[in-house]
Amino acid sequence: MVCISGVLSTSTAAEVCFNELGCFDDLPPWGGTAQRPASILPWHLEEIGTRFLLFTQQNRHYQEIKTDKSIQASNYSRMRKTRFIIPGYLEKGDEDWPQDMCKVMLKWENANCIAVEWKKGVKTQYAQAANNARVVAAQVASMIKFLMTDYRSFLCFVPPLILCSGLDPAEPYFQDTNSSVHLDTSDATFVDVIHTDGLPFNSKLGLGMSHPMGHIDFYPNGGELMPGCSTNRGKPTDLDAIWEGTKKFDACNHVRAYQYYSESMVKSQGFVGFPCSDKGSFDAGKCFPCAHDKCPLMGHDADRFNVMDGVSKMKYFLNTGGSEPFGRYSYRITVTLDGPSLPNLGFLYVALIGENDNTEEYQLHLGALIPGRNYELLIDAEVNVGNVTEVNFRWNNHIPDPWNPKYGAAKVELQRGKDKRM
Repeated sequence: MVCISGVLSTSTAAEVCFNELGCFDDLPPWGGTAQRPASILPWHLEEIGTRFLLFTQQNRHYQEIKTDKSIQASNYSRMRKTRFIIPGYLEKGDEDWPQDMCKVMLKWENANCIAVEWKKGVKTQYAQAANNARVVAAQVASMIKFLMTDYRSFLCFVPPLILCSGLDPAEPYFQDTNSSVHLDTSDATFVDVIHTDGLPFNSKLGLGMSHPMGHIDFYPNGGELMPGCSTNRGKPTDLDAIWEGTKKFDACNHVRAYQYYSESMVKSQGFVGFPCSDKGSFDAGKCFPCAHDKCPLMGHDADRFNVMDGVSKMKYFLNTGGSEPFGRYSYRITVTLDGPSLPNLGFLYVALIGENDNTEEYQLHLGALIPGRNYELLIDAEVNVGNVTEVNFRWNNHIPDPWNPKYGAAKVELQRGKDKRM
C-alpha cells in the first residue's frame, strides 16, 4: 500500500497498549469473526521492528528518521510533498522493493519518500502479520502527526489522508470485514486501488481482494491473472508457510501491482484505464475508446482524475505486457480491403509508424481475403509511437496461387484509445 514510536505501557490477556499509539485488543472486528477467526494480539514494538527510511534527491542512501529532534539532522524538508511506501507481502529476494520505488520516484519528483520497513513483523504466520500491521499503521500515523506538528507539510496524512493507493490489498483477514479493518474511501480524500491477484483465495489461492474499495479501482488484464505469470499453486492451508517464506511460492500476480505502479511513474500514458462493466466487454472492444476526460491513469498519476460524484461507480480495465516494459498504448485499426473479386486465403498484417517510434507488425486477419470487407483489430502497442504518421499494410498468400492476386488497402482508419484521436 502507498499512503498513509512508542514505549510498551501495559498488557493484558485481551489487549496490548503502547504509549502514544494507544491500545490494541483481539476482539471483533479484529479477531473472533468469520473473516478473522484467530484472536491474536499484535507483537511488541521491538519484535515488529518498524523503521522509517527517508529518501530525498539530496541523499543517495536512506536516512533513518524517528519521531524526535534527530530528524533535524536529516534531509527532510517541509517544502516538499511527503509520500510513504508501506509493504505487505515480501517476496524472497525482493524485500526492499519500497526502497527501490522511492529511488525511482525521486528521479521524477522532488519529494520526501519514506519507505516503511517492518520485515520482522511481516515475516511470520499470516494472522500474526495481519495484526502486527495494525501497530505499523499506528506508527505511521504517529510519524505523520509528528511531522505535521513540527514541520507542517504534507501530501498524505493524519486522517483524512489526501491520497492513498492500494496495491492489490490482501484478501485473507480483510475481505468482507468491517470498514475499519480494510481499505476504503473513508481512509483518504482520494483512494485508488490496483487489483492483480483477485481470484478467490479459498479455491484459487488468490492473495488480493477482487471487490471494488476505492474511489477508482483498476483491473489490469481483468485483475486476476497477469501476463507473464502462472496461476497460483498451493492450498489455503499453505498461507502461513507462504507468508513466512518457508514454502516456495510464486507471487508473480500479487507483486505485479507495485511493479505496474513503479513503471507508471516513468511511463504514465502506458497505463490508461478504460471504464467498463466487466473484462468480457472490455476484451470485445465495447469500452473503446475513451470519452472526454473519462479515463484515469493507473498508478502514480491516478489522482489527476476528477471523480465528479466523489466515488466512481465504474471499474477501469487495461492491458499490460508480460514483462518490462509493462505499459501499453491502445489503438483500433480498420482496413477496407481492395483486390480481385474472387476471395483468396491469406494473411493481413499492419504496423504503426510514428513520430517517436514504430510498433512491431500485428496480424490483422487470417483466412479468406474478401475485397470491400472491413477488417478490424484492437492493438496494444508495446511502444509509445507519438503521433502516427503512417500505417504499414502487408498481405501474404495462405497457399500458393498461380493467378498471383494482388491486394491493397482501399481505406485505413486509426483511432487512439486514450482520446479518440484519429
